[in-house]
Amino acid sequence: MSHYRRWYQPGGTYFFTVVTYARQRLFDQPLAREMLGGVLREIRSEQPFITVAMVLLPDHLHAIWTLPPGDDDFSSRWQEIKSRFTRRWIGNDRLEAEVTRAQERRRNRGIWQKRFREHLIDDENELEPVCDYIHYNPVKHGYAARPWDWVASSFRRFVEFGHYEQDWGRSEPGSIGGLDFE
Repeated sequence: MSHYRRWYQPGGTYFFTVVTYARQRLFDQPLAREMLGGVLREIRSEQPFITVAMVLLPDHLHAIWTLPPGDDDFSSRWQEIKSRFTRRWIGNDRLEAEVTRAQERRRNRGIWQKRFREHLIDDENELEPVCDYIHYNPVKHGYAARPWDWVASSFRRFVEFGHYEQDWGRSEPGSIGGLDFE
């Protein structure tokens, strides 16, 4: 059994990958995207964080958050995001993937993978390639010809602020230092 250890740094900037259960394409559905956006805004107002970058794909999302000084509790934020979304999704008579009896006994639902991945971003030199990775992800998975074409992303905001050209990302921008969060 692997012993994955999370790194908690108050006020840290983190790269997250959160995946749907059994990679179901939940976020192909407009209602799912709308509900997740609402839940994210609610949690952000209750437990502040800054969303540096984000992309939502049909079966997973990537996000970079910066937490407030003195706060390192990203885990409870993700737990509450996943929990609220699940309750609302199921409460709207939406389908979920089938879970095993053991998972059912543990009260797991067929919406999200149980865990999420996180990586503490050390500095600006690491932040830029991780943002590139996030924004290029729809192209990598074949959902768009270029990042600009994928609207469920912070890419357009980055273009507006001059961080990218609108046509950036027609070809793979390179690696992110060996990090693989898929």
